[in-house]
Amino acid sequence: MTLAFTTLLQAQGTDFEQPPIDYTGAATTDAVWQLDQRLSAGEAELDYEDNFGYLRSALSALEVPIASQTLVFSKTSLQLHRISPRRPRALYFNDDVYVGYCQNGDVLEFAVTDPKQGAIFYTLAQDADQQPKFVRDRGQCLACHANTRTQNVPGYLVRSVFPDASGRPKLSSGTFVTDQTSPFHERWGGWYVTGKHGSMRHMGNTIATDDETTFDRDPGANVIDLNDRFSTDNYLTPHSDLVALMVLEHQTQMHNAIAAANYETRRALHQSYQMNELLDRPKGHISDSANRRIDSSVDRVLEHLLMCDEFPLTDPVSGTSDFAKEFEDRGPRDSQGRSLRQLDLTTRLFRYPCSYLIYSDAFAALPPECRSRVMAKLDQILSGQDAPDQYTHLSPQMRKEIREILADTLDLPGV
Repeated sequence: MTLAFTTLLQAQGTDFEQPPIDYTGAATTDAVWQLDQRLSAGEAELDYEDNFGYLRSALSALEVPIASQTLVFSKTSLQLHRISPRRPRALYFNDDVYVGYCQNGDVLEFAVTDPKQGAIFYTLAQDADQQPKFVRDRGQCLACHANTRTQNVPGYLVRSVFPDASGRPKLSSGTFVTDQTSPFHERWGGWYVTGKHGSMRHMGNTIATDDETTFDRDPGANVIDLNDRFSTDNYLTPHSDLVALMVLEHQTQMHNAIAAANYETRRALHQSYQMNELLDRPKGHISDSANRRIDSSVDRVLEHLLMCDEFPLTDPVSGTSDFAKEFEDRGPRDSQGRSLRQLDLTTRLFRYPCSYLIYSDAFAALPPECRSRVMAKLDQILSGQDAPDQYTHLSPQMRKEIREILADTLDLPGV
């Protein structure tokens, strides 16, 4: 990492390169790192195709479903010179891994959640003459992926812009970082969207010809076929599934909230323990200020986890691919067959508003001082014991059902 970039991070109030985080220096165990180790040891291989390079093989090796494909045509990522409305960038994802593909791109792009360190970024050269090797980014990606849009940690975002005819965002018109709380009309500018959503309107499938005041959302509404916009034969599927986009929005910021809580807890404890030495306090003493910092990060995790302030759908939504079915089928399910992956899609995203990322390795890897508080407060909310006002969207029946599902499926104490 360059001195200039380190200075930039420090100026933004971050300290990723310092103890206890040591973002680029600490060992990682993420899924891409594991695949790279298997490739190096000759225990795995990737196949190259003329049309897609290593894309299909990498998706298979990392268990990323093709049905998760979404397409973004705004020039808002690494290989922007390869992206346009006629050649959108494809994005694929599972619970932990995000894969970016550009037509004729020099590299495949990977972002993956390490259980301890949060988002880690890699590239893989699209070169059939080289042994496949994942190369970790050492700072370039963090210029866009470590700021307030990602909750001030190395993380992810779904960005909605007003794109011109070449895909360049008209930044003077503003941009939106979207998740499940975002109004529908602010979502997916610069993205293709396939699916039905009734009378609701979004920004997808549309070019901005003037400014935001004259942006017409109607031409991009309820689109199920993209062939009149570009050649879908150049992609693994013809879809940019609406439901996949909605799940992606939630998942990215849920991951960021977990990583932010991880970082903040480790920093708070580190600083508290340092002060213990200076003030001759007991070695494991946690200061009042550290406790407040940890509690604040716990509250943010719970607000994302339980879908607080979710935008209420006014019409049913549906996608065009097999994404919804494949997503729901991954479970786990309780003894009554219920799952946190079950989708609602009539008034909200999930039938049971509690994020499936509670099962993730990143959630399990939260420092015990943080995870135990999340679970205790979650149990308090689901039990209806003096729950804060922001959880009134959870009816007593809904709380009971979520609690029962977690009791059957979550291998963590506290529920």
